Amino acid sequence: MNSLSQLGFLKLPFRRSVPAGEDTRVLALFRNRAELKKSFGELQDEVYRLRDRIKQQEGATSRVQDMLDNLERRLGSGEGAYPALVFYQLRALWQSGRQLLSQLERDLSRQQDERERRAHVAEHNRQLFARREELAAALHSAEGIAAAARQHLSVLQGKRVQLNRLWHYFKRRELEQRLQPARQALAEADLAVGAARIAHEQLAAEVPPEFPGLSLEARRAINLAIIAYAEVLCLRLAKSPLIALAKDAATHAEVRDEYGTQQECEALIAAIAKAQAAFQVRCPPAELKERSERLRLTARYRHPQDTTPTPESLGLATAQDVARPPNVLGEDLFDLFRVMLR
Repeated sequence: MNSLSQLGFLKLPFRRSVPAGEDTRVLALFRNRAELKKSFGELQDEVYRLRDRIKQQEGATSRVQDMLDNLERRLGSGEGAYPALVFYQLRALWQSGRQLLSQLERDLSRQQDERERRAHVAEHNRQLFARREELAAALHSAEGIAAAARQHLSVLQGKRVQLNRLWHYFKRRELEQRLQPARQALAEADLAVGAARIAHEQLAAEVPPEFPGLSLEARRAINLAIIAYAEVLCLRLAKSPLIALAKDAATHAEVRDEYGTQQECEALIAAIAKAQAAFQVRCPPAELKERSERLRLTARYRHPQDTTPTPESLGLATAQDVARPPNVLGEDLFDLFRVMLR
């Protein structure tokens, strides 16, 4: 036991010391592992999302395939073929009306956009000219003040040079007291000239402001013109049920079996062809303007920034019409709410 205690001063290296760089590498490995787990989780979530989308797409594809199979069966039978023809021609009639309204919206928007852009540029140029004239006048005035201050300082300095005699001491002292304010006035005048030149250069390099888009009044006027055109289209088919039938067909994806016998379907097909031809007749601008003005007089809006009037207010304008069209906005004929500007 004593011998062991005598050996107590010996320190045997039972634990090996860890190098300093080893801890850093271990921390880096743990950090990389955490990042890899996070990336793996994100990739798994993305895989789940893509699988859900695939399932949804497969369901949509299956529904479309069922519709095609049903349509094929209908066209293959004598009784089901004619209702299918009427159904899709009614949908085409509805789409033709919407395309006409969309074309009107594009034409009016383009024309009004060109007018308002020109007015925007003209107003900017007018303001730019007024500011340029103002800055030029300010620069000219600053240069005149600086020239006068420089001339005044030069005169005082010339007088100071001439007062070089001993008996000119008091005059020199008085003149030196006047020189300091003159130098200060010249320095301030030069600063004003520099500031005026910088302002003039900044105005020359100023970028014109972007066109903010159609004004609220323009968008409201275009929407009223679209509504008026929809009324014109409805009046052209006022004596037939095609508008109601086309709306019903546009709101259903499956073929309807409510068009009667083969003879009745053939009559509807002929009526639809005439309606398509009537839609293609150009609306007189005077009639469109008159109806738009009538709608403008009664149109009311729920909020100051709204561009679509309330259907109830347009019903007042329709009631004053000799040939009363339906409330096209209230019934959302030809998908008016999707065509009109926001």
